[in-house]
Amino acid sequence: MRRKNWYLTIGLILTACMLLFTALGIFWTPYSPTAVSAPDRKAPPCTAHPFGCDQLGRDILSRTLEGAGATLTIALAVLAIGAACGLVIGALCGYFGGPADALMMRLCDTVAAFPSVLLALVVLAVTGPGKYNVIWALGVLFIPSFARLVRGEFLQYRDRDFVRSARLMGVGSLRVIFVHILPNTWPTLLSGLTIGFNNAVLAEASMSYLGIGVSPSEPSLGYMLKDAQGVLFTLPWCTVFPGLVVILLILGVSLLGEGVRARMGVAS
Repeated sequence: MRRKNWYLTIGLILTACMLLFTALGIFWTPYSPTAVSAPDRKAPPCTAHPFGCDQLGRDILSRTLEGAGATLTIALAVLAIGAACGLVIGALCGYFGGPADALMMRLCDTVAAFPSVLLALVVLAVTGPGKYNVIWALGVLFIPSFARLVRGEFLQYRDRDFVRSARLMGVGSLRVIFVHILPNTWPTLLSGLTIGFNNAVLAEASMSYLGIGVSPSEPSLGYMLKDAQGVLFTLPWCTVFPGLVVILLILGVSLLGEGVRARMGVAS
């Protein structure tokens, strides 16, 4: 009898709940996330405001819903840029090798030698804050990690018997790369994607917290945490709920990735 995969079950439920919560904020919020209400200033969680209100009377639930949507959108966009570009670069370098591979890997090593968030802060200090600037800055800085991950996998598979047989049969290099080798790398890529997603969420929240991420006019989980640091002990709900969304989103994706890897029989 197969042992129940609790990582997959809990991760799937938690991730689905967080995605539904985020999707809800795209289409509906109980109040305007930026609306100020003097009578509701510092209101604790209640029936009218389940997450309470901040020091300006803004509804925390509405701001958390919209902020979660912004964070998720940025994280997925960053992951798409970093993973897609890194996959192509790593696959070509790992399969063909040569001087181009050596040069590209030295460039990746140079970029990876610096913390990605620190480099992103430098880029955003020049380009200015904003959602799209955050996406491009983090997306480009995530490329080296994915490129090295994919390259390492291709170095393991490019001399396997099934790859040599495909070459002897006259199969083109691109078909060998994307049809014969790439599917075998998915278990490792899945681990990289889950880690990359979590890093993107934390990076976006960190930059917004520092004030150079998403524009302050747009609700963001990181900016909400920064805005609430001065009332941490007097209005704890202003910090607890946005922080809890970040934690649950990261936890759900991590458990889901671990469960899928266990289902595929891949060691962590």
